[in-house]
Amino acid sequence: MKAAVYTRYGSPEVLSIAQVERPEPKDNEVRIRIHATTVTSGDVRLRKADPFVMRFLFGLFKPKAPILGHEVAGVVDAVGSKVTQFKVGDRV
Repeated sequence: MKAAVYTRYGSPEVLSIAQVERPEPKDNEVRIRIHATTVTSGDVRLRKADPFVMRFLFGLFKPKAPILGHEVAGVVDAVGSKVTQFKVGDRV
């Protein structure tokens, strides 16, 4: 799958589009085929590591999680074995 990733902190120029492995959901997770997403002010602060103290939580020298974004809309395309409230095909 394609994703906007960043491997270091900085300006918007640190972002790139990369081919990444599609994750399999863990027991209590769902995977969503994303139809729409957005960039939030939180994403911007994480990318910039602003304020600096955020680095202690999200990676001191480089980001622990290279893919930004948590606000999405789409369709559930896989569910973990312990998921009971969602099923494949649910719009979320």
